Amino acid sequence: MRLRRGFTLIELAVAVAILAIGTMAAYRSFDAAQRGIGGQLDRALATEVALNRAAELRLNGMQAGRGLPSRVIQGGRTWTIAVHEAAMAGGLIEATIAVTAPDRPGARLVAAVPARGP
Repeated sequence: MRLRRGFTLIELAVAVAILAIGTMAAYRSFDAAQRGIGGQLDRALATEVALNRAAELRLNGMQAGRGLPSRVIQGGRTWTIAVHEAAMAGGLIEATIAVTAPDRPGARLVAAVPARGP
């Protein structure tokens, strides 16, 4: 009797299935990483808008800051700014600044600001 060497059709099918599963997992990981990296510019712009608003509130006080516009343009995008207030000790106000744009990642920042400016 002669021995035959090689792979059977079942062994080849199992190997192809394992390779397909591994390839799909690698593609999903790559796709998720690419989407995460792609949003970094938008997150950085949103954070910069929030930091700018916090600086405006610290310089002018919350009373004057309530009159600031709720939309600003930065980086070619229109950002919507929402400020939520909470009283703190010492006459300060906790300002939670939320910055959003349609279909873009946003930013949130909490700052302690004076009630009135200088």
